Amino acid sequence: MSTPEQHYDTDVLVIGSGPAGGTAALLLATYGIRTHLVTKYGWLADTPRAHITNQRAMEVFRDLGIEQEALEKGTPSHLMGDTVFATSLLGDEIGRIRTWGTADESLTEYAAQSPCGMIDLPQTYLEPILLSNAARRGAVVRLNTELVDFEQDVDGVTARLRDRPGGTEHTVRARYMIGADGGRSLVAEKLALPMEGQMGKAGSMNIVFQADLARYVEHRPSVLYWIMRPGADVGGIGMGLLRMVRPWNEWLIVWGYDIDNPPPEVTDETAAAIVRDLVGDDQLDVRIDNASLWTVNHAYATRLHAGRVFCAGDAVHRHPPSNGLGSNTSVQDSYNLAWKLAAVLNGHAGPELLDTYSDERAPVARQIVERANLSRDQFLPLFEALGVVGGSAENAEGITKALHAARQPDAEGAKKRRAIREAIELKHYEFNAHGVEHNQRYESAAVLPDGTVETITRDDELFGRPTSRPGAKLPHAWLVDHKGGRISTLDLVGRGGFSVVTGLAGTRWAEAADTLAQELGLDLRGVVIDRDAHDAYGEWSRRAEIDEEGVLLVRPDGYVAWRRSSGAADADEAVHLLRQALTAVLCRPA
Repeated sequence: MSTPEQHYDTDVLVIGSGPAGGTAALLLATYGIRTHLVTKYGWLADTPRAHITNQRAMEVFRDLGIEQEALEKGTPSHLMGDTVFATSLLGDEIGRIRTWGTADESLTEYAAQSPCGMIDLPQTYLEPILLSNAARRGAVVRLNTELVDFEQDVDGVTARLRDRPGGTEHTVRARYMIGADGGRSLVAEKLALPMEGQMGKAGSMNIVFQADLARYVEHRPSVLYWIMRPGADVGGIGMGLLRMVRPWNEWLIVWGYDIDNPPPEVTDETAAAIVRDLVGDDQLDVRIDNASLWTVNHAYATRLHAGRVFCAGDAVHRHPPSNGLGSNTSVQDSYNLAWKLAAVLNGHAGPELLDTYSDERAPVARQIVERANLSRDQFLPLFEALGVVGGSAENAEGITKALHAARQPDAEGAKKRRAIREAIELKHYEFNAHGVEHNQRYESAAVLPDGTVETITRDDELFGRPTSRPGAKLPHAWLVDHKGGRISTLDLVGRGGFSVVTGLAGTRWAEAADTLAQELGLDLRGVVIDRDAHDAYGEWSRRAEIDEEGVLLVRPDGYVAWRRSSGAADADEAVHLLRQALTAVLCRPA
């Protein structure tokens, strides 16, 4: 890729090894792009931080060929969803909610939306999968290597890196750089990316511990147990969180602290006392692995890049873990960016294509930051239903009285029960926000509108809304392959290339794709339903929203870039229209 006038050490330099950085390195290496990833740490994630892995992230892993590894390391969905609200793990239950699509009425919704299920995959397990596969596919991965500074010019980026053990410095010259260096991003700060919102809203602590809690949870398996205890109002949301890391002996507690005072020193003794209090067993045998402090943020960047440097993940969307959106959004940031970098580097697209990264992902950054913080605030109705003002749990006797009142067979008891049920129902917007995860729509130069208007008939945050309109992800539908096995429409697209999806009556679109693949030097595949895979269940015909002779142009990230509901008059028109669409989407000169 280098020109005689200039030497590049790599095409893309990735800073950071978290979900965004690891996914970016793996995607770029898979696409054949020379990639260096550096992280200042000596190893990967040492605490299980992010963990909920939704269907969209699993679809990316499926496209990358690592879905099975994720499934082997993750906790399956049937052990994730019986979320409990209680006064302690052994104490009175306030209520329960079926979460992450595990309720009877949700199972079909989730299964119809994607070939992938949700799992719980802690960051300590996810990062090694991403980085080991990235290295295996050709990415250069360097630990203990810290970004000190960088400068960019019209031709590339020069980064100054420090070897942390030895203290020596060296430079790396790259064509582009990705800052996936977390919530304290040096890259985002140096770029002066415009940020909206507030940092440091509240203080929280994570306590990772080992304890056998199987006898307390096996009958109500879940990832999350919300505990209302005295002191929970300090810094946190008004409840403590007991989170499963591994069933049922590795756990993490989230507890608050007063951010307006000096950060507390969390000793093993202090941490063990918090654990025993939330569990409700003062004799519990517990081993503290570590404790760490973090802050609740409400901030997002309104532009995600400047020049040849791009930011992804927590560097540009900083929020509490509510809704489980953090690592999933980070993975999808990189899925959006990587194919565009590859297209530009390979000479298939104009550099203006890279501007569409901010156009498409900045609105998503805002959406998920606002949603996660709103979910945090939506615990208030539960506190009010229990007579706890402002989320304070200091008055444990008051909660006991409220729960006692809720068990009485009188009008006041019925009113209290109804208020508690309605407050817990509101948490579907945190734990079953299927639409938030799936209904992300893109508007940019890399999407060509077809003039249609999308109709919203159900709650857009709770329910997925599959459509083949440009700017939406290609709908999933089960097909049958030539061996008689089931295959998803999503399995026929992606893998770093563009796809032209049509029906048997529209084969001239696939022929046009073959013609243009040679003419433009693109990875462009023609997919003909009922030729390459059979629409045996009729699912695709119900979800396609185009005639059989119509066509969808699908980007490498699975998003529909262009749609024509009817066929072409002849082969020449098919080539002309498809060339026109590709030229526009790839920002190529006409």
